[in-house]
Amino acid sequence: MKLIQKQVDNWVGQNNGYFKPLEILARLVEETGELARELNHRFGPKKKKPSEETKEISEELGDIIFTIVCLANSLRIDLDKSFRNTIDKYSSRDAHRFTKK
Repeated sequence: MKLIQKQVDNWVGQNNGYFKPLEILARLVEETGELARELNHRFGPKKKKPSEETKEISEELGDIIFTIVCLANSLRIDLDKSFRNTIDKYSSRDAHRFTKK
Protein backbone atom coordinates (compact mmCIF):
# COMPACT_ATOMS: atom_id res chain seq x y z
CA MET A 1 0.00 0.00 0.00
CA LYS A 2 2.92 2.36 0.59
CA LEU A 3 3.71 2.33 -3.13
CA ILE A 4 0.08 2.98 -4.02
CA GLN A 5 -0.15 5.78 -1.47
CA LYS A 6 3.03 7.32 -2.89
CA GLN A 7 1.76 7.07 -6.50
CA VAL A 8 -1.51 8.76 -5.56
CA ASP A 9 0.32 11.43 -3.57
CA ASN A 10 2.59 12.18 -6.53
CA TRP A 11 -0.37 12.46 -8.89
CA VAL A 12 -2.42 14.61 -6.53
CA GLY A 13 0.60 16.80 -5.84
CA GLN A 14 0.77 17.64 -9.55
CA ASN A 15 -2.96 18.34 -9.73
CA ASN A 16 -4.01 20.96 -7.16
CA GLY A 17 -3.61 18.87 -3.98
CA TYR A 18 -6.13 17.01 -1.87
CA PHE A 19 -9.70 18.07 -1.32
CA LYS A 20 -11.00 18.38 2.23
CA PRO A 21 -11.83 15.05 3.94
CA LEU A 22 -15.61 15.52 3.71
CA GLU A 23 -15.31 16.34 0.01
CA ILE A 24 -13.30 13.15 -0.49
CA LEU A 25 -15.92 11.19 1.45
CA ALA A 26 -18.64 12.59 -0.81
CA ARG A 27 -16.61 11.41 -3.81
CA LEU A 28 -16.20 7.98 -2.21
CA VAL A 29 -19.95 7.70 -1.72
CA GLU A 30 -20.49 8.72 -5.34
CA GLU A 31 -17.99 6.15 -6.62
CA THR A 32 -19.49 3.45 -4.39
CA GLY A 33 -22.91 4.31 -5.79
CA GLU A 34 -21.60 3.85 -9.33
CA LEU A 35 -20.30 0.40 -8.37
CA ALA A 36 -23.60 -0.48 -6.71
CA ARG A 37 -25.53 0.63 -9.77
CA GLU A 38 -23.39 -1.49 -12.10
CA LEU A 39 -23.66 -4.55 -9.85
CA ASN A 40 -27.41 -4.08 -9.62
CA HIS A 41 -27.66 -3.88 -13.40
CA ARG A 42 -25.64 -7.04 -13.88
CA PHE A 43 -26.75 -9.19 -10.96
CA GLY A 44 -29.83 -7.56 -9.51
CA PRO A 45 -33.37 -6.93 -10.62
CA LYS A 46 -32.78 -3.49 -12.14
CA LYS A 47 -31.59 -3.91 -15.70
CA LYS A 48 -29.97 -1.17 -17.78
CA LYS A 49 -31.90 0.96 -20.19
CA PRO A 50 -30.75 0.51 -23.79
CA SER A 51 -29.35 4.05 -23.71
CA GLU A 52 -27.13 3.43 -20.64
CA GLU A 53 -23.50 2.52 -21.11
CA THR A 54 -21.96 -0.51 -19.42
CA LYS A 55 -19.20 0.33 -17.00
CA GLU A 56 -16.39 -1.99 -16.03
CA ILE A 57 -16.64 -3.21 -12.45
CA SER A 58 -12.83 -3.26 -12.24
CA GLU A 59 -12.71 0.44 -13.13
CA GLU A 60 -15.31 1.28 -10.51
CA LEU A 61 -13.28 -0.62 -7.91
CA GLY A 62 -10.16 1.23 -9.04
CA ASP A 63 -11.95 4.56 -8.56
CA ILE A 64 -12.94 3.52 -5.04
CA ILE A 65 -9.39 2.46 -4.17
CA PHE A 66 -8.00 5.73 -5.51
CA THR A 67 -10.50 7.73 -3.47
CA ILE A 68 -9.83 5.77 -0.28
CA VAL A 69 -6.11 6.35 -0.75
CA CYS A 70 -6.75 10.07 -1.24
CA LEU A 71 -8.69 10.16 2.01
CA ALA A 72 -5.98 8.26 3.88
CA ASN A 73 -3.22 10.43 2.45
CA SER A 74 -5.06 13.64 3.25
CA LEU A 75 -5.30 12.47 6.88
CA ARG A 76 -1.75 11.02 6.93
CA ILE A 77 -2.99 7.49 7.61
CA ASP A 78 -0.70 4.54 6.85
CA LEU A 79 -2.95 2.06 5.05
CA ASP A 80 -0.48 -0.81 5.53
CA LYS A 81 -0.79 -0.40 9.28
CA SER A 82 -4.56 0.10 9.10
CA PHE A 83 -5.00 -3.05 7.04
CA ARG A 84 -2.77 -5.14 9.32
CA ASN A 85 -4.81 -3.97 12.32
CA THR A 86 -8.03 -4.91 10.54
CA ILE A 87 -6.77 -8.40 9.61
CA ASP A 88 -5.64 -8.93 13.21
CA LYS A 89 -9.05 -7.81 14.46
CA TYR A 90 -10.95 -10.17 12.15
CA SER A 91 -8.55 -13.03 12.80
CA SER A 92 -9.03 -12.85 16.56
CA ARG A 93 -12.68 -11.83 16.68
CA ASP A 94 -13.85 -14.34 14.08
CA ALA A 95 -11.39 -17.14 14.80
CA HIS A 96 -14.21 -19.61 15.56
CA ARG A 97 -17.05 -17.98 13.71
CA PHE A 98 -16.73 -19.78 10.36
CA THR A 99 -16.11 -23.37 9.37
CA LYS A 100 -12.57 -23.69 8.04
CA LYS A 101 -12.00 -25.26 4.63
